[in-house]
Amino acid sequence: MPVSLPPALELSLGLLRCPTCRTRHLHPGRGALRCPVGHTFDIARHGYAGLLTGTRATSGDDTAMVQARNRFLSTGAYAPIRNVGARLAADAAAEQATVVDVGCGTGYYLAGVLDRLPGARGLGLDTSVRALRSAARAHDRAAAVAWDVFRPFPLADGVADVVLDVFAPRNPAEFHRVLRPTGRLIVVRPTERHLAELRDRLPAMVTIDPAKERRLHRALDPFFEGTVTEQVEYTAPLTRLDALDLVTMTPSARHVSRADLNDDGLLPDEVTVSVLATAYQPR
Repeated sequence: MPVSLPPALELSLGLLRCPTCRTRHLHPGRGALRCPVGHTFDIARHGYAGLLTGTRATSGDDTAMVQARNRFLSTGAYAPIRNVGARLAADAAAEQATVVDVGCGTGYYLAGVLDRLPGARGLGLDTSVRALRSAARAHDRAAAVAWDVFRPFPLADGVADVVLDVFAPRNPAEFHRVLRPTGRLIVVRPTERHLAELRDRLPAMVTIDPAKERRLHRALDPFFEGTVTEQVEYTAPLTRLDALDLVTMTPSARHVSRADLNDDGLLPDEVTVSVLATAYQPR
């Protein structure tokens, strides 16, 4: 039985272009999206569109990681991060804005922006099938599309008022191409102090490169100029389950041993959350 077109995806059809021939205006038909040339892309029964060509949607974000992320985010421990991203986006965009979340994960941060902008529509891009299933349900105005951030986006030029990038890989040239000249890029990334207590006790966790901030500015500088940066730093209490989920929801899950995770003495009961959030305008 053909899958019906989710309302949020219908809202976003005008943003999309065929990733194969780059023809604008995909249209729905028989549980798929089709371009005028005839290229066809499935709409999954979970509500997201699979636009990746030449490969299937894959990601390190497997079922366990996504479940852990959903549980952890539901505690509200990262709500201040969500709030600062949403506020920077809302300060830069009208209520009828188009918001593109690159590396959207479960859609948690995109939903926060859409809550701030009652007339906005959102589109999340991610490679993880498991995460996209959550992202497609994260908000009634948020659509989800399977895509790889390192490839040219399946979006027309200049269609986004806000590009959101929270703890995600970056593609500065594509960010610039899909943003309107008056649009804003919002980038949220960890500082060296982020989750310091966990990293101190679990040395196998992925570290934060001290040069990462310099690389970010070097990559973005040809395309964007920073307009405002805010630091969010606070201490969040952790239950044992919270700590386990916080490790499991990140790539560190592949490096930390099960024995370490089972050792309650290694898991802190609080953790420092420390991020920088910057709004950039296109050059």
